[in-house]
Amino acid sequence: MIISEGCVVTIHYTLTNDAGDILDTSSGQEPMTYLHGFGGMIPGLEFALEEKSVGDTLTVDLAPNEGYGPVNPELIHDVPIGALAQIENLEVGMQLRSKDDQGGDITLMVDALSDTHARLNANHPMAGESLHFDISIEHVRPATEAELAKGRTNSGQDAN
Repeated sequence: MIISEGCVVTIHYTLTNDAGDILDTSSGQEPMTYLHGFGGMIPGLEFALEEKSVGDTLTVDLAPNEGYGPVNPELIHDVPIGALAQIENLEVGMQLRSKDDQGGDITLMVDALSDTHARLNANHPMAGESLHFDISIEHVRPATEAELAKGRTNSGQDAN
């Protein structure tokens, strides 16, 4: 079966950055499954998988705008350290949860700390990164009506 919108796709992958550092991998784990064409995969990768089939292997190189986008400076804020006083053991690299102006959940990364301020970054951790995927396509099947209705698979291994 050829990958197209409405297919459930299962892949093994290794994701690296420009330096060759492994950022994520399914090696030694369950492969990742997603519903093709429903926004459960970064757009550039989903486009590269279009019309491929089981057994295909490919290398996909994505510029930041094809992956998680460029770093948006408007999503980086310096806040007074006192505003975070309730957080124990605050440290660089810590992820914090908050709400955006519309009440949606956001994740903030603590990028820097000083005696007076913390720099919080709401960009995706891979924003601004060029991404390099090595992929093998393990399984492709038509989605069920229930999967199409909810826009995701029933596998529990979705990318989204």
